Amino acid sequence: MAKQLGARPRIGLLGTGPWAGHTHAPALAAHPDVEFSGVWGRRPEAAEALAAVSGTRAYEDVDALFAASDAVALALPPDVQAPLAVRAAAAGCHVLLDKPVATTVAGAREVTEAVEAAGVASVVFCTLRFAEPTASWIAERAAADGWFLGEAHWLGSLYGSGSTSEYAASPWRREKGGLWDVGPHVLSVYLPVLGDVTEITAARGPGDTHHLVLRHASGASSTATLTLSAPPEAAEAALTLYGTEGRAEMPRWNGAVDAFGAAVDALVASARTGAPHPCDARFGLRLTEILTEAERLTARD
Repeated sequence: MAKQLGARPRIGLLGTGPWAGHTHAPALAAHPDVEFSGVWGRRPEAAEALAAVSGTRAYEDVDALFAASDAVALALPPDVQAPLAVRAAAAGCHVLLDKPVATTVAGAREVTEAVEAAGVASVVFCTLRFAEPTASWIAERAAADGWFLGEAHWLGSLYGSGSTSEYAASPWRREKGGLWDVGPHVLSVYLPVLGDVTEITAARGPGDTHHLVLRHASGASSTATLTLSAPPEAAEAALTLYGTEGRAEMPRWNGAVDAFGAAVDALVASARTGAPHPCDARFGLRLTEILTEAERLTARD
């Protein structure tokens, strides 16, 4: 049974890596309307360190953190996240998930089914849907008709020459590449504006690069080039829509900490009202289905 939220919902954090340390923990610690109830990590010493700088406590037992929380945020590799999200939902905790929810359709479906069975709220933290000004831009474009074409390229340089990013040490990003790491960002914009994906064509490029051509339920088509291996000099994230409204370029967005705070607000609102959020676990499942099909189309022997 889903937990009822008090005046200041208790939200715990699962994960202690760079994303948790730079985004989730600071946002939870600074949020005026929630209580940061604690941190759990696969490395207890990392959980202790993150909890100390965040003004909360560390838990060695994840079930104890579930018991002490009304909701949990997850900042874990996707296929570690999925089974823990299932356990959190079964404990009655509302869940704030990271993207992708899982890298298998079965894993993402298990999360969705657990959330629905428990009646808990869920939100998937697709940054562009919560950051400003991109969130407002997406909502305005989704309210307009007549879109004909979308073009996107997300050229990350995580594995480019000379990169010193701490995220480069992430095993799942190394294995799955830009398709799974930045692909959800692009899809989180295209789907609300152009409609669900009905057809996919995909091809591989250099390194982990993937080129996607998508057909949407609205009749529009879109393209996306996704990579984490671009030269640093070429790194860029851009998305443009074309249609009867003319040409619309997605604006730059502000930092992820404020965006995560907005995602916390969205989860709390969904838990209080019972109204599902557009970026819920079912949306996360759909993203996984699309990415899985693109990966299948480009599989190499």
